[in-house]
Amino acid sequence: MRAATAAVIAALLAVCQPVVTAGPAAAAVIDTSAYYVLVNRNSGKALDVYNLATNDGAAIVQWTRNDGAWQQWQFLDSGGGHYRLRSRHSGKVLDLYDFSTADGANVVQWTDHNGTNQQFRVADTDNGHIKLINRNSGKALEVWERSTADGARVSQYTDLNGTNQQWQLIKIGGPGTPGTFTNPIKQRGPDPWLTYHNGYYYLATTTWNSTITMRRSRTLAGLPSAPDTTVFDLSGRPNGCCNMWAPEFHLLDGPNGRRWYLYYVAGQNVADYNPTQRLHVLESDGTDPMGPYRFKADLGTSWALDAGVLQHGGRLYLMGTYQNGGQSLFIQALSNPWTTSGGQVKITGPTLPWERQTFPVTEAPEPLYHNGKTFVIYSASACWGPDYKLGMLTLTGNDPLNPAHWTKSPNPVFQRNDANGVYAPGHNGFFKSPDGTEDWIVYHANDSASGGCDMNRSTRAQKFTWNADGTPNFGTPVRLGTTLPAPSGEPAN
Repeated sequence: MRAATAAVIAALLAVCQPVVTAGPAAAAVIDTSAYYVLVNRNSGKALDVYNLATNDGAAIVQWTRNDGAWQQWQFLDSGGGHYRLRSRHSGKVLDLYDFSTADGANVVQWTDHNGTNQQFRVADTDNGHIKLINRNSGKALEVWERSTADGARVSQYTDLNGTNQQWQLIKIGGPGTPGTFTNPIKQRGPDPWLTYHNGYYYLATTTWNSTITMRRSRTLAGLPSAPDTTVFDLSGRPNGCCNMWAPEFHLLDGPNGRRWYLYYVAGQNVADYNPTQRLHVLESDGTDPMGPYRFKADLGTSWALDAGVLQHGGRLYLMGTYQNGGQSLFIQALSNPWTTSGGQVKITGPTLPWERQTFPVTEAPEPLYHNGKTFVIYSASACWGPDYKLGMLTLTGNDPLNPAHWTKSPNPVFQRNDANGVYAPGHNGFFKSPDGTEDWIVYHANDSASGGCDMNRSTRAQKFTWNADGTPNFGTPVRLGTTLPAPSGEPAN
């Protein structure tokens, strides 16, 4: 309890803690180009942005070290020996809420305004750890009540030199350090679509509102803090507003030359299962993936989800999900990127036990091409359960409109991994590394088995390889926070 005075606690600490006989450590040298993980001496756990939040006022806690971007902090020089600590994940800095000077005041994250409540002096101890003393209050950053639990809050308190006020600096790397990133590349990023084009990654995800947004970055590591830019507002569309899901964009040839075509799902703005959802498409004015865009066409008058575009034999095909003996996959010819030709053809439905595990679903078909072979990777089971996963079709004939020319793999090709804390991985896309030598999958997943079909799903990416028989090998979904090599050909900065 905090009832004891600071003097009494200091005396108790002096009695209870072992005497340190080593001489003073050298002063900590802060590399302002680097990122650090800060590990509490008392608990052995890391300073962490709770629940991977990106908003102002989000809690700062301690958590088992995983080196995720939400546990990485950059020291920004404020002058006079003081620093702000900026989260690699959110881009926000440590902040003493409302400029409080009280013992026990909460430490949160907040937009950087370089206030004195966001500035900390690095005070060395005699055991290789540091203390962080707030400039506004003069008090030390600590783990409240000397807790060792995950999720224990971080606060400020009178400097007692307690082990819960001491932090080990572990250097991870700097923004100029090439070659690594950690997942997620977007928190709150369901149904992702990612493309690399002319030196930038472009990422769009479901918003569940009236806007279509996109963010861009030269590196995957830069996507978590890249701003979302609205590229189109659906307001005013008679049926196509709002409830926007599953955007994806393709650079295709059309009558007006090469343009970006952005496909998406939208309908009446309701929160639950939405029978008014339809497929729609936008066209860009030029060759910038971020537009500007203008509305081009509705792609049907009945319920449909998750558009994909297949290119085969010099022709375009629209793929998607509709109701036909369960939530099934369809294909339909396109005479141009915004005009369908002929009827929808069912190519598969939820026929296998693992496709019906939570609810009978096959959805979100995405083509994948390799060495003359054409595959379709699709999501199966229901997104509101932990067993959402990926299945595969192979075009074993020459006519994509003939269901008999598609062969379904009997087993899923990518699925949950409890050991890595990854649940319901699905709704994927594919992209090439900047130098074109590597194949990558982008997908969403939950980080708990109780996660739902909502905005809490996050966007992840990882490289995949190919089996000897020419089929893709997606491996195992990696744990959040795992340091991964960046795609080949990324710039150094």
